[in-house]
Amino acid sequence: MRKLSTKIWVLIIAYLMVTIVFMYLFADFLYEQFYVEDTKSEMMEIGENIQSMYTGGKVTDEYVEMVEAFNMHSNYHIFAVRNPRELSACVPFEIDYNTLIGPNERRILLNGETVTKIGYEERFKREVVSVILPLTDQKRLEGIIYIYYPLAKITELAKNEVAILMVGGLLFTLVIAIFVYKSLQRIMRPLNELQRAVEQMSEGDYSARVKVTSKDEVGMLSEAFNHMAEAIQREDEKQKSFLTTVSHELRTPISYIKGYSEAIQQQLLVGKERDEAMELIHREANRMERMTNELLQLVRKDSEEIELFPIVLSETIRESIKLLEGQAHEKNIIIATNLDDNIIVQGDEEKLKRIFINVIENAIRYSNENGKVAINCYQSNHHAIIEFQDEGIGIPAEDLPHVTERFYRVNKARSRFDGGAGLGLSIVEQLVKLHDGKLHIDSVLGKGTLVKISLPIMEED
Repeated sequence: MRKLSTKIWVLIIAYLMVTIVFMYLFADFLYEQFYVEDTKSEMMEIGENIQSMYTGGKVTDEYVEMVEAFNMHSNYHIFAVRNPRELSACVPFEIDYNTLIGPNERRILLNGETVTKIGYEERFKREVVSVILPLTDQKRLEGIIYIYYPLAKITELAKNEVAILMVGGLLFTLVIAIFVYKSLQRIMRPLNELQRAVEQMSEGDYSARVKVTSKDEVGMLSEAFNHMAEAIQREDEKQKSFLTTVSHELRTPISYIKGYSEAIQQQLLVGKERDEAMELIHREANRMERMTNELLQLVRKDSEEIELFPIVLSETIRESIKLLEGQAHEKNIIIATNLDDNIIVQGDEEKLKRIFINVIENAIRYSNENGKVAINCYQSNHHAIIEFQDEGIGIPAEDLPHVTERFYRVNKARSRFDGGAGLGLSIVEQLVKLHDGKLHIDSVLGKGTLVKISLPIMEED
């Protein structure tokens, strides 16, 4: 595949060739229209002046001598003859008299008109223009005035000017070539940098960036590439962080399950110790099951469909709270509710529960002991508004815009007690969108977090 610079060079050279051909044709046109036509017009004007001196009758020797005298001082070669064959003694080249004055030319001359001819003459190595004017008396051709002139070649018309033009053209071409070369370098530099950056990214280096040096299409392309690279790098970092978190989260329960199960199998644990080990195995298995379910939920994100049924929203919220009462009791957290029992929405009950459980569980997890979680549900502008307000540790302002992104964890410490894998709020946002709802989160560090969910209310027929 040809390089872009090669294509541009080929295009420039093609334009130059077209320009040269056009200038050649244009110069030839000017040569014909101005020089040749002007020469013919001037020859005809001189011939008509000499023709006007003929008074009729036979062409006299005096008239012929007068024309010869005029010829001595003219730029053109002018002769007056009674018979065209007499021209052989006047002109330094051979003339085909039958071609010079044939039947058609004789008819034109007898009508008092002028005959003009142009042809190449080997004697002069150039074109020769000739003008023949009739000397007629009573419809008889008594003689002719023959004027000829070897035309100058186009290069001879401006010999010095052509040389200057050629030198100037060469210098101009050289300057243009340098200018085009420098311009192509400038144009191709960001494209070459972009190519190198793409190659870096294809090799797994997502930190590659290109410098944006212009506001044109190339600059816009470079800027778009940088945005894309940043997005890919962020996603890659999130996935790496996620894999690190998941591997740690899974490694711990797997090591517990493996160790305690081997101890039980070898009958190293009996009685109360055995029961505690079985309970721990069960708890860790539940944690792994929950994590795999969250991962499956994210995988089904783009293809998942929901079945909507009329749902009494307050009942679904209370059922979700009931499932988490044990966790709240462990931290002595009060869950206060203020729910409108008349609000009915079109929704998938299991997925709505999943939303509320994730949000309430987060509120409990990040609340201080002896704290309070307030849950309000009310109607506003044909929407059900569900608010979850805790008095916990809050979310830093710089993390707040990212908390619903997949794999994002506010607490980067890989502790199995103070945070999950960074999937909960991402799943919440996904499920809220499936219900045509909106999710909004406000938080003040050290004072608590407010999660607000808006769902459309079922319209009555």
